[in-house]
Amino acid sequence: MTVYKDGVSANTHALNLLPDGGAEDTNRIPLYEVYMRMAEELAKRSTCARLQVGTVVTDAFLQNVLAIGYNGNARGLPNKCDSAVPGQCGCLHSEVNALVKATGGQRDKVVFVTNSPCVMCAKLMINSGATHVFYRRAYRDPSGIEVLAAAGVVPVLYDRWEQTWR
Repeated sequence: MTVYKDGVSANTHALNLLPDGGAEDTNRIPLYEVYMRMAEELAKRSTCARLQVGTVVTDAFLQNVLAIGYNGNARGLPNKCDSAVPGQCGCLHSEVNALVKATGGQRDKVVFVTNSPCVMCAKLMINSGATHVFYRRAYRDPSGIEVLAAAGVVPVLYDRWEQTWR
């Protein structure tokens, strides 16, 4: 029987698995939750009028933050949406802003994002070498999650600890 350190069975990341008979450590906030909260704080910097999203990209061992991002307009342009029409605001997605900053040669990235990715961001994550994508809330269109799963990237709805350690 597999035991998960954080109690989230969808989280199959190697550092979350305990050997048979291991015990869950609920006395410490899981690193997965720490990075998710970092993404939530980054989302507060977003200038998008419709949806504020934050992203943190780490290495496979969760020891190094490789990049961060939040959604908004391109550097040097006004800090506002180009349009009020949903889907046409012109903001760069937080995942794109993070992945363009991440080291290209680094494989086995772990991505933490406040909302599940769209299809294009999911494809970028796949090509960037992501193995796991943790998200707090599902976006209105589940296609990005489906694309990740089809490519062998593990999507993890990570909301168990949202109200703990506050």
